[in-house]
Amino acid sequence: MANTQNVRTLMGDQDPVNRTTNFKEVALGYSTGAAMNEADRCLNCKNKPCVSGCPVGIPIPDFLRKVADGDIAGAYEILSAANALPAVSGRVCPQETQCEGKCVRGIKGEPIAIGRIERFVADWAAYRGITDKVEPVSSNGHKVAVIGSGPAGLTCAGELARMGYEVTIFEAFHVAGGVLSYGIPEFRLPKAVVKREVEKLEKMGVKIELNMVIGKVLTITELFEQEGFEAVFIGSGAGLPMFMKIPGESLIGVYSANEYLTRINLMKAYKADAPTPVLRNKKVAVVGGGNVAMDAARCAKRLGADVHIVYRRSEAELPARAEEVHHAKQEGIVFDLLTNPVSIEGDEKGQVQSITCIKMELGEPDASGRRRPMAVPGSEFKMEVDAVIMSLGTQPNPMSYEGTPGLEKTKKGCVAADEKGCTSCPAIFAGGDAATGAATVILAMGAGKNAAKSIDEYIKSKN
Repeated sequence: MANTQNVRTLMGDQDPVNRTTNFKEVALGYSTGAAMNEADRCLNCKNKPCVSGCPVGIPIPDFLRKVADGDIAGAYEILSAANALPAVSGRVCPQETQCEGKCVRGIKGEPIAIGRIERFVADWAAYRGITDKVEPVSSNGHKVAVIGSGPAGLTCAGELARMGYEVTIFEAFHVAGGVLSYGIPEFRLPKAVVKREVEKLEKMGVKIELNMVIGKVLTITELFEQEGFEAVFIGSGAGLPMFMKIPGESLIGVYSANEYLTRINLMKAYKADAPTPVLRNKKVAVVGGGNVAMDAARCAKRLGADVHIVYRRSEAELPARAEEVHHAKQEGIVFDLLTNPVSIEGDEKGQVQSITCIKMELGEPDASGRRRPMAVPGSEFKMEVDAVIMSLGTQPNPMSYEGTPGLEKTKKGCVAADEKGCTSCPAIFAGGDAATGAATVILAMGAGKNAAKSIDEYIKSKN
């Protein structure tokens, strides 16, 4: 009989006061007993609604039952067969709107903490060296190129390697991982975890070429004609920032969240001896309400700033994970809701000095289903700040397609593709950020997994 407790088993966190002075992981994870207790809350529903909410199709009740029975190795076997990056997705995926959002236990209580258990299982296996015991699959003689080593690219490469394909990932940066490395802070996703997952793929036989800007160093056509690849998956990411186009955005001290986080996460700008340091500000305004905004705000807090989140809707419309909002509040970050910037002002040296905002009120729902924010006339006010971080969403990373004749693109500059691949070039597949312009980590992983299946079908149809 399932555990009938209506609330989740608690998971420990770093003390809020202490953690704002370091970049160590905030969530401490489950013990074996806590994970077993939480997994035992699963009702093993006949229709398995949690599985329908998972973009990578993890058989959630099956691996939860193994955990509840104390068979953690068996749980990892089930989990890793469906998910190439369980230690990553267990930490950063928006479970509350996906698998956990569908959980029946959430109707009259709290849903099962599926993500926390997933993280526990992946870490348990890593600590015991199980993830190191990966053997390459015998080659089937076919080569596939993957552009980008973010969650979509890593997932696609892992799935193809399991099928016996010879896979090479081409990464523009000097470190693999994409947004997992440059975008998500250490306190949410330790880089050692990302490195571990990348090394696991390499043990499966996946080759990773760093500092390779496809379209410049090599064209896609050259990948086919000179390198002998039979299919190419494009998962180049959505790292091109968006701005509000208000006065003052060119002042010193205005960052995109992408730049700010890349400096901190990839270049370790928070360290005293960092070769590319970031300014340590006194008061920072972060514009936006998503996970990236929370990450930027919490990084600024750890660098000693008084931090305000400026968001034009109410708390009910915040797109960030509830857990990230909770942690941000614990850490003393102020939420200026129903507030929108109209200009940024600077001093005589061109340095940010203040930001002028206007109060908002919510009207009827817009196309997103959220109530449309409208400015309240005469409610302008000025906030003294010395830095503004814009976190308003992203567009696809620009990529050169010169030398790839006949390739169709969308208005956003993405490859025109569906789930079966590029509509104009059958051997090219695009998923996640490259196909849609933006994606969460788990959606990108789902796109990568689906693309791997489509690539396998395509190559088999040719041979």
